[in-house]
Amino acid sequence: MSGLASVLAGRHAPGVYRWHGNFDAADVRHAVEHAGWAYGHLDGWEIEHKAEFLAAVGEALSFPDYYGQNLDALADCLADLPATVLLWDGWSAFARAEPVTFHAGLDVLAQRARDEPSTPFVVLLRGEGPDLPAVPLLE
Repeated sequence: MSGLASVLAGRHAPGVYRWHGNFDAADVRHAVEHAGWAYGHLDGWEIEHKAEFLAAVGEALSFPDYYGQNLDALADCLADLPATVLLWDGWSAFARAEPVTFHAGLDVLAQRARDEPSTPFVVLLRGEGPDLPAVPLLE
């Protein structure tokens, strides 16, 4: 978990990363919460549409009931999060099914990471998928 550990220790900037860590999601959760961060796990293997993505990310990050399940509401709810790591397994299903919408959602997540440096936000895209040249690999 060295890449994740360096993020949690502040040696890597918050943001969106590709990550090949082959750890059980429960172990990742334990490491993240032990460092004092919040954790969300997005199991994306069955997500292929915008509505499914928005519902799943809201559930993974425990958004409030008033979450409107659109990209603006996603941005609003993300702004209220404490320091958080979102582990997104199976992201490639959505990226392949709706690439434009996938990138729009990814942009909202990345914007949150850039806009709120006092409360870091990190997204770990775990697993193989389409090439994402703007998304660095976390090793």
